[in-house]
Amino acid sequence: MSTNQWFLLVGLLMLARGLAATTISRSPFTSAIVYLCVGVLLGPSFFGLLRFDPSAQSGLLEMMTQIALLISLFSAGIKMPVPFKLSRWDAPLRLAWLSMTLTVALVALFAHYVLHMPPGAAILLGGILAPTDPVLATDVQVRHPGDKDQLRFTLTCEAGMNDGSAFPFVLLGLGMLGIGGTGEHHLRWLLVDVIWATAASVAVGVMAGAGLARLGWRLRIVKPRHEIMDDLVALGLIAIVYGVASMVKASGYLAVFFAAVALRQTELVLAGAPKDRQGLLEPDVAKSEVAQASEVPLVVSAEALVFKEHLERLSELTLVLILGGMISLEELPYETIGVAAFLFVIARPLAVYTGLMGSGVSKRMRAMIGWFGVRGIGSIFYLVFAIQAGLPPNLARELTGIALGVIMLSILVHGFSVKPLIDTK
Repeated sequence: MSTNQWFLLVGLLMLARGLAATTISRSPFTSAIVYLCVGVLLGPSFFGLLRFDPSAQSGLLEMMTQIALLISLFSAGIKMPVPFKLSRWDAPLRLAWLSMTLTVALVALFAHYVLHMPPGAAILLGGILAPTDPVLATDVQVRHPGDKDQLRFTLTCEAGMNDGSAFPFVLLGLGMLGIGGTGEHHLRWLLVDVIWATAASVAVGVMAGAGLARLGWRLRIVKPRHEIMDDLVALGLIAIVYGVASMVKASGYLAVFFAAVALRQTELVLAGAPKDRQGLLEPDVAKSEVAQASEVPLVVSAEALVFKEHLERLSELTLVLILGGMISLEELPYETIGVAAFLFVIARPLAVYTGLMGSGVSKRMRAMIGWFGVRGIGSIFYLVFAIQAGLPPNLARELTGIALGVIMLSILVHGFSVKPLIDTK
C-alpha cells in the first residue's frame, strides 16, 4: 500500500468513525472490531493491499506501540482522582502484581507442557500475553475524571500498572533463551528488574508528577500570571519521565502512569477539591479561594485530557489496522485457539480469583474482572521488543502467530461482550 493510499484509508476511517459515533455507541460491537475487520479484509488474508511483517518492521512497530502505550497510560492515570489509600487501591495492586504473576505462570506451564515450548519461550509467551491493554480496553475503563464505578476503576488501574509489572517476565524469558543480560542470574533479575525497577518507577513518577503540578499551579497564581500550554506540558512530562526511568533501569510505563496519578492528585489538593462521603476527591466542584480569586483553571490535566483521548483513538485506529495487515488467517498456528481459550477461560479468571482472595471483592465482581482481560497493543509491543532483542527466527514466527491470533480473538470476543455485560452489571 502506497503512502497516498494509507492516508486515504486512515482518513476515511477517521471520518466514518467521527460521523458514526452515536451509531457505534449503540451497536453491540466496538470501534476496534471495525478497524480489525477492515485490516484483515485488506490484509494478506483477502485483498493483500495491507501487509506488515512484524519481524522485518519490528523497529517501527516498537516505536509506534511505545507511543500509543505511553499516551494511554498517562490518560488512564489522569482520570483517577482517587487518593492513595490502600483500601481503595488494594484490588488493583493485587491484580497488577499477584494475578499478573499467576497468569504468566499458568500460560508458561500450558506452553511448556502442552505446546512443548522450551521454558524460556514459555515464560516469554506468558509475559507477552499476560498484561491487559490500556489502549483497546477503553470501553471497560474509567470514562472521565470523577467516575467512581468500582469495576472500571479496578480495570483501569490494573491496566495502568501491569504493563510495567509484565516487563520483568519478558526479560526473564529472553534471558533464559540466552538473549540479554539476565541469563541464569535470577537473583539479579529479582533485585534489579523486579524490586528496583518497581520502586524506582513509582518514585520517579510520583516526584515528577507532583513537582510539575506544584510548579504549574505556582505559575498560574503568581502575578504576572503565566499561560501554560497543557498539551505540551503533559507530553513533555511523559517523555521526560519515560527517559529518566529508563536511564535508571526502571519501568518507564509504570513511571508514566504514576506521574499522571500524582499530577492529578496534587492538582486537586492544591485546588481545594472537597471529598465525597467515600473520601474521594471531587474534581468538578473544586472551589478553593485561591482559584476563585485568581480566575485560573482549577485542574491543568483535565484540559489536556480531551487531546490525549483523541491521540488514543488515532493510535487505536492505526495499530489495529496494522494488526489486521499482519494477520494471515491461513497461516495462524492451530495452537492459537487453544492458547486463547486457556487464557480467557482458565488462566485469567483463576489468577484474578486467587489474587483477590481476602480482598472483600464480591464473586460477581471477580468474575467480571476475570473476563475483561483485553489483550492488545501492550502484547504487540512486548512481541516486537523480543524480536528486536534477537529472538531466533523460528521461535519468533511461532510466538508471532500465537500472539497475534490471541489479540485478534480478544478484540472480537471481549469487544462483542463488553456492552451487554457492562450495561447489566
